Amino acid sequence: MCVMFLAGISTRTLSLMSKRLIGRALSHNEVSKAARELTEAVEAWRERDLSQEKIKYIVVDGVNFSMRVDGSIEKVPVLVAIGIREDGRRTVLGLQAGDKESASSWREFFKDLKRRGLDPSGVKLGIMDGLPGLEKVFEEEFPKARVQHCQVHVSRNVLAKVPRKLKKTIADELRSIFYASSRKKALEFFEQFKARWGREIPSAVRCLERSLDSCLTYLDFPEDEWISLRTTNAIERVNKEFYKPQAY
Repeated sequence: MCVMFLAGISTRTLSLMSKRLIGRALSHNEVSKAARELTEAVEAWRERDLSQEKIKYIVVDGVNFSMRVDGSIEKVPVLVAIGIREDGRRTVLGLQAGDKESASSWREFFKDLKRRGLDPSGVKLGIMDGLPGLEKVFEEEFPKARVQHCQVHVSRNVLAKVPRKLKKTIADELRSIFYASSRKKALEFFEQFKARWGREIPSAVRCLERSLDSCLTYLDFPEDEWISLRTTNAIERVNKEFYKPQAY
């Protein structure tokens, strides 16, 4: 019930729901007390020690969550980091309110992860989109890590510069490049793409060319991990899991 309250369901609606579910209506004070206890537990988890986590890859992105703020429901930008452990399991490392377009917000977020004990020397790769300043800050805070740009974000940026009638064709060719069996093959596919479309859609070709190298970093890592390293989809799944309906 308290989770629904934090997500925006009104106390009146919760009272009606609790009567149907547990046989009695919860009072406003009961709902508020439970919400406070949940908030404290979440904050303790958010500040937990990370020194025992053996993290080799980090997926980062900014998302908007619906949150109760001063009695109303607001869209709050949140920075998210998911760690992939050495054994392949994933864990949410951090959630922190902040402007995803701000390099300083990302820097403070990364510093907070390290303050909580995350070992930067163990991180080999950061998966992210092309947010302004994010890549530079990540490389400075995790100097031994490389960067993989999210292929989904890059594809969207490329397709935004493509006429509607060509979008499906271009999307298919982008998949051929991004899902090539080797870097050599991917570059061959790109040269074919550039030769075919360089004059008709030059801005789309340039957009892809600027990001191509960072879109193929995953190819230098174990092949059985490629599917997890191409995109920031792990963040999208977290966003869906945290999503709750608005109050009614």
